[in-house]
Amino acid sequence: MWGGRFAEGPAAVMREINASIPFDKRLWKQDIAGSKAHVAMLGKQGIVSAEDAATISAGLDQVAEDYAANGVAEDLTLEDIHMQTEAKLAALIGPVAGRLHTARSRNDQVATDFRLWVRDAIDETLTALGALREALLTRAEEHADSVMPGFTHLQSAQPVTLGHHLMAYHEMIVRDASRFADARARMNQCPLGSAALAGTGFPVDRHMTAAALGFDAPTRNSLDAVSDRDFAIDYLQAATNCSLHLSRLAEEFVLWASQPFGFVALSDQWSTGSSIMPQKRNPDAAELVRGHAGRIMGCMTSLMVTMKGLPLAYSKDMQDDKPPVFEAHDLLALSIAAMTGMIQSATFRTERMRGVAEAGFSTATDLADWLVRVGGIPFREAHHITGRAVKLAEEKGVMLHQLSIDDLTGIDARIDDSIYDVLSVDASVASRVSFGGTAPANVRAAIATARGLRP
Repeated sequence: MWGGRFAEGPAAVMREINASIPFDKRLWKQDIAGSKAHVAMLGKQGIVSAEDAATISAGLDQVAEDYAANGVAEDLTLEDIHMQTEAKLAALIGPVAGRLHTARSRNDQVATDFRLWVRDAIDETLTALGALREALLTRAEEHADSVMPGFTHLQSAQPVTLGHHLMAYHEMIVRDASRFADARARMNQCPLGSAALAGTGFPVDRHMTAAALGFDAPTRNSLDAVSDRDFAIDYLQAATNCSLHLSRLAEEFVLWASQPFGFVALSDQWSTGSSIMPQKRNPDAAELVRGHAGRIMGCMTSLMVTMKGLPLAYSKDMQDDKPPVFEAHDLLALSIAAMTGMIQSATFRTERMRGVAEAGFSTATDLADWLVRVGGIPFREAHHITGRAVKLAEEKGVMLHQLSIDDLTGIDARIDDSIYDVLSVDASVASRVSFGGTAPANVRAAIATARGLRP
C-alpha cells in the first residue's frame, strides 16, 4: 500500500501488531455499505465516471456475496477490512478499483464503519431489551398480588408484591433503553468525507453520503470526526449501566434459588448440575450474567484509558477501540437473552415468599403508621411503641398480628381492635397506594402504562 515510500516490507512482528483484520473483519457489512455510498457520490459528482462508479458498485456487491458465503480471510499482509475489501475488489474488476479510495482516507472510512456498526449494535440491544421488558411485564402482571418480603440491608423490611419488585427492574431497563437511544441519536452524524483529518479538495457531497447511510447529517469538523470515539464510549457506558442492572437481578435469582430463600425454582434450561453432587441445581446462567458485568465495565475502562491522552487527530492506539466494544456487545447480548429466558421460565414460590414476609415483623411500620393516623401520636413515639410490640412478639414467638389485643393495649392503651385491619401482609401492601407504591392496583396501573394502555 505504501511501497512508493518504503523500500523494505515490515518485520513479521510489525505485521502482526499492525494488523487489525482478526477483529475488524466484523465491520465488513458496514465497510461495503460505506464504500457503496461513497462511490455513488463520486459518480454523481463527476469525480469518477458513471461507468467506473457502476463497475465498482457491482464489484462491491460481489465482494459482499463472497464475504457472506465464505467469511473474511485473516490476511495480515492486508492489515484491515478496508484493504482486504479493496484487494478483493481489484481482483474482480482490475485497476479501476483504485478509484474507490478517491477523496477518502482509512481514517474517515473506519470512523464511518465503526459508527455504523455501533448504531446497528444499539438497534439490536434495544430490540433485546424490549423482549426483556415484556418478560418482566408479563410476570409482574401475573404476580401483582403475590406478597413477598421487601428488604433493606437484606433484612426483612416491609411486605411488597412480587409484581412491584419485578417492575422495579422494568424501570431500570427502561432507563437503560433510553441511554442507548440517547447515544444513538448523539452519534448519528457521518464522518465520511473528512478524509485523513483536514477534509478533501474534491467536490464531494457529504450530505449525500450521510443520507445514504441513514445519518442525520455529516459531522461538522473533520479533525473531530476522525479522532472522536465518544460514540463508542457512550455505547460502553450504556452497556455498563445495563449490565449492572442485569447483575443485580441475576444476584437476586442466585439468592432466591438457594435453599435458605427458596423463592424461585429455575428451569432446567437455565440451570446446571454438579459433577460430584447429584442433588445440585446451580444457577450458573445467573452467575455468569453477574460475572459479565465486571468484564463489560472493564471494556469501558479499557477504551477510556486508551483515549485519555491522545492528541488530535488519529493515532494508531485507536485501532484498539473495537475489541472492547465487540466484547461488551457480545457479553451484553448473552446476558440480556439469559435473563429474559430465566424470567420467562422461572417458577416463583409465592407461598414461601408470603411465609417469610409474615414471619419477619414486616408490618411493624404499618402498626406505627396506624398509631399516627388513628391515634394522633407523633411518629417518633409511635416508633417506640411499635418497637416494644415487636420485642413482645419476639419473646412470645409469634407474629405481630398474633399478639392479643390485651398484649397490645398493655403496651399502649390507645390501641384498639381496628389495629388488626393493618397488621396482615395483604392489608399492608393494599394500603401502599401512593404513586409508585406496591399496592396491587398500582402495580397493574404501572403495567398498563408501560404497555401504552390507559391505566
